[in-house]
Amino acid sequence: MIVRRIFSFLIVLFLVLVDRNFSFSKQGSKAVAFDSSIEAISHRISNNLSDCVETARADRLINRFLKKWEVAGATVAIVKDQKLLFAKGYGYADMEKEIKVEPSHIFRIASVSKLITATAIMKLQEEGKLKLNDYVFGEHGILNDSIYSSIRDKRTKRITVEHLLRHSAGYSSKYGDPMFLPLAIAKKMKVKPPVSAETTIQFALSRRLHFTPGSRGGYSNLGYVMLEKVVEKASGENYEDYVKGHILNPVGIFDMHLGKSLEKDHYANEVKYYEQSNAIKISAFDGSGRTVFRSNGGNNIEALGGAGGWIASSAELMKFLLAIDGDDAHPDILSAKSIAYMTTPNKKGYSPIGWKGTRTNTWWRTGTLAGSSALMKHQVGGYSFVIVTNSSTWRGSDFTKDLSLLMRRVLRSVKEWPERDLFNHFEARPDRMALDELPKYEDWS
Repeated sequence: MIVRRIFSFLIVLFLVLVDRNFSFSKQGSKAVAFDSSIEAISHRISNNLSDCVETARADRLINRFLKKWEVAGATVAIVKDQKLLFAKGYGYADMEKEIKVEPSHIFRIASVSKLITATAIMKLQEEGKLKLNDYVFGEHGILNDSIYSSIRDKRTKRITVEHLLRHSAGYSSKYGDPMFLPLAIAKKMKVKPPVSAETTIQFALSRRLHFTPGSRGGYSNLGYVMLEKVVEKASGENYEDYVKGHILNPVGIFDMHLGKSLEKDHYANEVKYYEQSNAIKISAFDGSGRTVFRSNGGNNIEALGGAGGWIASSAELMKFLLAIDGDDAHPDILSAKSIAYMTTPNKKGYSPIGWKGTRTNTWWRTGTLAGSSALMKHQVGGYSFVIVTNSSTWRGSDFTKDLSLLMRRVLRSVKEWPERDLFNHFEARPDRMALDELPKYEDWS
């Protein structure tokens, strides 16, 4: 019995040290090997930890908002001065099965994924494996593989990594977003669907650019799909493996993944996605001939990958934000120089890197897909927040503006937050002793 107690104590002590110290330590160019059994912070907390008198009004605001917009469920996380004060789920992860959202549920975060990809690129630059002014295509480019050799527009060979990061590479959605036209591209490229990311890139290379690289901006999901392939080529690793091994795991994040298109392939703790009542069905991306909703087989989430394919809980997404926020309270995964560069528009005013927009000490990233909306914001005053829904609305991408207004009201509604840090919380469970249940030193012998 004594031996079992000592062993249990050592296990808990190890988990605490990983989460508080080692998880945020600076890493070199090698990925850190982590035990896959280490539990994510989102699995160590539950809704009841954020149930308190001080936040009751915030609960009412959020629940009223979900009802007004017919949103099935949402997850919220709030940080103040690097401490996770609040992490809670609202509504339903699965309405039909009446499963309510908990902090452990993971959601599609859509274009917030671009911030993860951008961080991976900046990390590769710090590791000396690429430079932002490196060319991407052509004989002198990073992606100089034979599959990308058929280039119609010579200007394509002038696209740099930074052009892709800042949405100024020459691509736009003028004739439709190629990442959401899988069947049309399959027909043009004479391949059987589903089309891969590589085939979509080949399609783009077979067309003329919409503008000269670096001459102006144009939001492009395709550009970040290309960056996913840059990460793989420069690192010599699978994209998801590199991100987990060099970005996420080293800062204590263990339950973020690339998602899947079909509900049957979802993770056990992934929410179900819902679209607005007037949403129409489209032909399935895989060419099966089925008519489906975009959120369940209409969009090719696998091909979207580094541009919009990640899934995460709000608590772990907040932990990711703290790893790139430039605050020394939690050492960052990137250097201060890299973080400053990411959050500064270039001299021509093009987008910051990874972030959707920035002002002095206020940075935000939004994401929208059929069936999900996400907003992550780092702002003045020490507060940062994440809110993600498992439903879309008729407002489309503008719905993130409504989410921002909601969170502004939520933050104002709480006069005084409880003094705590849920990042360092371990709930008592039948299979694991809580810290206050561990034997005292004098009981070990």
